[in-house]
Formats: sequence, C-alpha cells, structure tokens
Amino acid sequence: MNPPAPMSAPVGAPVVEVTDLAKHFPVHRGVLRREVARVRAVDGVSLSILPGETLCLVGESGCGKSTVGRLILRLMQPTGGRIVLGGVDVTTLGEAAMRPHRRHAQMVFQDPYASLNPRLPAGTIVGEPLENYSDISAAARTEKVAALLERVGLSAQAMGRYAFEFSGGQRQRLGIARALALDPGLIVADEAVSALDVSVQAQVLNLLMDLQEERGIAYLFISHDLGVVEHIGHRIAVMYLGQIVELADKATIFDRPLHPYTEALIAAAPVADPRARRERLVLEGDIPSPMNPPTGCRFHTRCPIAVARCQTEVPVLREAAPGHVVSCHLRP
Repeated sequence: MNPPAPMSAPVGAPVVEVTDLAKHFPVHRGVLRREVARVRAVDGVSLSILPGETLCLVGESGCGKSTVGRLILRLMQPTGGRIVLGGVDVTTLGEAAMRPHRRHAQMVFQDPYASLNPRLPAGTIVGEPLENYSDISAAARTEKVAALLERVGLSAQAMGRYAFEFSGGQRQRLGIARALALDPGLIVADEAVSALDVSVQAQVLNLLMDLQEERGIAYLFISHDLGVVEHIGHRIAVMYLGQIVELADKATIFDRPLHPYTEALIAAAPVADPRARRERLVLEGDIPSPMNPPTGCRFHTRCPIAVARCQTEVPVLREAAPGHVVSCHLRP
C-alpha cells in the first residue's frame, strides 16, 4: 500500500455530533422472560466529525464500533445520549420524521456479497435510493446512475449486470456508488475493505479519499486494521469495551499514544519494514464481558501499569493536549 497523500484540513460545522451515546441490550431469561442483565455495547461515547474529515474508530472485535455506526444512522434506537445530524437532533425521531434525514447519512457495509440484492441488476441497486428518496424522473435517474458507476470505476454498461457477475472489489464499488446516490454529507464505512484483497483494498481506499476530496464527504471509518487507518484517517478514536479511551489526530496516535490500550494495539500491528523494531506489549487475559464490565477503569484487568486506584475509580476522558483526549489515571 502506497504512503498516504497529504490531506487538506477539514473545516466547517460538524456533520454529526454525538454526546454520551449509549446502547444497552437487555438479557431475558426464564419462562416469564424477565430482564436479568444488560449488555452495555456502547456506554457513553462522544464524538464529532467535520465535513471532509475521516474519523477512524478502532478497537478489538466486540468493543462496540459497529454499534456506534448503526446508532448514528439510526438503524437502531439508542438507550441514551444525543445524536445531532446536520444540525438536527435526530435522537428520538420516529421513522416518518427520520425519513428526510436518512438521505444525508449513508453506509458502506463490510460484506460486498451480502449487502447487495442478488435479484436486482446493478442499475436498480444504485438507483434505488434515488427512487425512494427523490422525485427525479426515470430518465434523469438512469443518467445519474450511469455517471455514478463511471465515477467509481465501473462502466455504464454494467447497469444491466447482476451482483453475482461482479468481483468482490467491483461489488464494493457498487456499494459506494449506492451510498453516493443521494449526495450524503456523512458515510459510515463499517470494515469496508476488510473482505477484499490487499491490492483491491488500496484501490478502494484511494477511491474513497478522492471522493472525499471532490465532495467534502465526512467518513466514520470503522476498522480493526491500523495499516488501513493510517492510510485514510485524519483523526482516530480508540474504543475499549463500549467506551472511547483515546482520541487524537492520526500522527499523535501513532507517534505519541498515551493510553496503554492504544500502545498495545499499535505494538500488535504488523510492520512492513523487517528492520524496524517495535517494543512488544502483550496484554494478559481476555476482554471482560460487556454484560458485567469491571469496576473503575474497564481496562484495569489487562493493563500492565494499573494501580489500586484503577480498580475503583472511573477515569474521566480529559484533554491531555489540544485535540488529544485520553481516559487514564496514570497518563498526563
């Protein structure tokens, strides 16, 4: 993968602002289906994304990354917190009231094989959002779909082909074209390149970056691959067990991480240069259950520098430097 090109600094009012976002899934047992516990999948997440900015959300599987993306798009109802999309509070809007706002935020899914309807031709798949959320004529819709297919690297002649006739990378380009159809301000990309070959990953990432440069789209890019994140991101938010533990610009996260969990993630990432040496940091134990998270700092059961205070006192996400926030008692 080639080194990332310099990216212009994003400016303007946030496309999306999230405050204390939470999603708890009830656990029912017994004949009467009584609630006996709650899975705290997302538990107090706050973030914002500017136009033209890519905020990458990283962390181990099960930390709540994908749930955050689905909550922001209102594909599920949050348990608590606030979601402001394009300056409008959409947190509690019903389905009918939410409908006009859906065109402003779209999603590119992880699996390009499962996210496209195999019974529909490519032209119908890409044009479906226009048919549902706009009133343009059939001719204008066909013209726009052809232009979108051309823009993502497919030909207009592909409109009549079905999803199974495309390769994985081509299917993901179809998914991107579909997400672009309504000219959204925000795209949530949930592991959008993880199912693709490495060479195809680079092509799709470069396409996303070019589209961002052209259209000023904001991305919430959800990934576990730090190499991909380093290529596309402006800022990085690190999640652990439903909470953000560190958030800063890309260079700061990779060069000067503060949270022990962030350090462990970076230490575990593969290094392309075999001569480069990176201190190995091995975390002990497994991730605790989000149904019964640890008291105090949620990371203290695996943290190599934890002290007694970490077991009882919840650390506050605070600013360690301008634009750099961290949730750790022992780091400045």
